[in-house]
Amino acid sequence: MAMLPTEQTKASATPAAARFENIRRTYIMGTQQVHALDGVSVSFEKGEFWAIMGPSGSGKSTMLNVLGCLDRPTGGKYYLDGQDVSALDDDELSDIRLKYLGFIFQSFNLIPQLSVEENIALPLYYLGWKEEDSAKRARELAAMVGLETRLRHRPNELSGGQQQRVAIARALANDPVFMLADEPTGNLDSGTSEEIISLLKRLNRAGKTIIMVTHEPEIAQNAGKRLYMRDGLIAGIEG
Repeated sequence: MAMLPTEQTKASATPAAARFENIRRTYIMGTQQVHALDGVSVSFEKGEFWAIMGPSGSGKSTMLNVLGCLDRPTGGKYYLDGQDVSALDDDELSDIRLKYLGFIFQSFNLIPQLSVEENIALPLYYLGWKEEDSAKRARELAAMVGLETRLRHRPNELSGGQQQRVAIARALANDPVFMLADEPTGNLDSGTSEEIISLLKRLNRAGKTIIMVTHEPEIAQNAGKRLYMRDGLIAGIEG
């Protein structure tokens, strides 16, 4: 009789949501080379909630861009759900973003002409879903974030917190490997920020992997793990 794998064996057989191996990103500015990422190695496991912090110029924005397949590293390997995506071309990266990633931006990035339901369903349109299926999925996600009564509203008819909830629902539409949140509370007051962070924590408890960039220590404390960047390197990890 075959033995069941141990928990450790099963965990090691499951690829991380995202993994950097000696990632470097160098920019040429005039006659100087700027090492925005200078050999970063880190693994973001599935089901974790990370906050990435650091001063301006520390490399956190570059890390965000590489994680989100918005930029390619100069060197090293980036594995997304076990797949090496570090050398893909622009079209391939665009396809990866659509199929595997969910984005939450500080400025919401909703399309003003579309309703709440249409904004949430937009990624599914590009994925080729049938209209009735994408509409059903959008309604389910709207209910999940407490906006089931706002389906026909446009973004300018919503509060900032409600707009960010639409953005979170849209980020969930394609059931992403992980959600990448870029200063998700940056444009919100403290009360609304708490509501959005509570929603992200609830999604994380339900199994969603979340990687959040923030400059606010009190927001970062809500994450299970905190990564600090300085001068293109990891200065420390907590949690």
